[in-house]
Amino acid sequence: MLQFKPLVACPSSGTGSAGAGRLPIKRFHGRFTSSGAPPIRIASNDNNLTTFPRGTGAHRVLKRRCRLASLALLVLPHAEQSKPPWDLRSAGTSASFRGLSVVDDLVIWASGTRGTVVRSTDGGTTWTADTIPGASRLDVRAIHGRSGLVAHAAATAGRIWRTTDGGRTWSLRYQAADTAVFLDAIVFLDDRTGLALGDPMGGRFLILVTRDGGESWHVAPVASRPAAKEGEAAFAASGTSLVVLGTRHAWLGTGGTVARVFRSGDGGVTWTVTGSGLADGSASTGVFSLAFADTARGVAVGGDYQRPDSATGTAATTADGGRTWAPATAGPRGYRSGVAAQIIGGRLVAIAVGTSGSDVSLDGGRTWSPLDVTAFNSIQFAPGGVAFAVGGQGRIARLDATRLTPPK
Repeated sequence: MLQFKPLVACPSSGTGSAGAGRLPIKRFHGRFTSSGAPPIRIASNDNNLTTFPRGTGAHRVLKRRCRLASLALLVLPHAEQSKPPWDLRSAGTSASFRGLSVVDDLVIWASGTRGTVVRSTDGGTTWTADTIPGASRLDVRAIHGRSGLVAHAAATAGRIWRTTDGGRTWSLRYQAADTAVFLDAIVFLDDRTGLALGDPMGGRFLILVTRDGGESWHVAPVASRPAAKEGEAAFAASGTSLVVLGTRHAWLGTGGTVARVFRSGDGGVTWTVTGSGLADGSASTGVFSLAFADTARGVAVGGDYQRPDSATGTAATTADGGRTWAPATAGPRGYRSGVAAQIIGGRLVAIAVGTSGSDVSLDGGRTWSPLDVTAFNSIQFAPGGVAFAVGGQGRIARLDATRLTPPK
């Protein structure tokens, strides 16, 4: 794991004020360490930097180590620092969060156990917590916010609520008559059109549709409900087994006996399916989360939640809108329940979270590096590049992902 500690100095290419034949030293934040010899310590201050004559042994060693440091900085410039990467916040509740919806740079919603919903309107600095009436014994694992006032929340027990006043009041908009209904995710393509995903019933995934802003919900026609294989289901670990982008594109990840990704280009009216490349074969394996940076490039994460430290089949990527998927060449350290992806500084940055920590990829999900060991369930990016993550025991955190990589 890469480490960066206070004080590092590297040679620059010019002679500068150090004089001809001497190598000036250019300081930058952090001291690079690796499994090799410790770095050279340089006594210096802002006005009098120590220099080494060109061609000396000290100069050659320093230059070589700084080249290694530069390579590491391109991979993960702020990975392990003395300050933890995640800025933990308090929402004043011990509920376990899995639902997360980042509306914009200021408005964030999260939901979880005991019918708890929290909201921030100042970029995650402060939070207010409420309980949906009648849901104190329910797990609200999915939420979708449209603004600081409007949000839709779904409990695994087949219920959907809506608020139009920032969570002060909630109205029950859907309650399944069949107690076997298990809802996994809820998303909206625009202010009026939304989809909710449930585990298969009668051999097909349950898809609920609203076309009036959540006022009413109905089961989608059979032709719009993807057929499931025996033992195939969706996961409600982060509310992101169903994701959308724009008003037409939707993706649905599955697991169990098979781990597949369904894609739709018409707002969920029709679906096509392909393999994901993630772990499958048992009820605890599969695709747990999907994220798309644009309509072509996406990332899928998952694995086996019964084997949280297994790195087998934990991530895959697509470059053609989900038509095909390729396993990561170096995946996250273990099972991951949530992933977020966004173009930052010209790079496709992805962060995956799970019970054993978080990992980051700076190449669109092909290779991953450890980020932190704090457990989270779900993660999403704000437009400005700040990532928000939620987890158990009321855990909420944010991370400025723009600091993870220099511009490409």
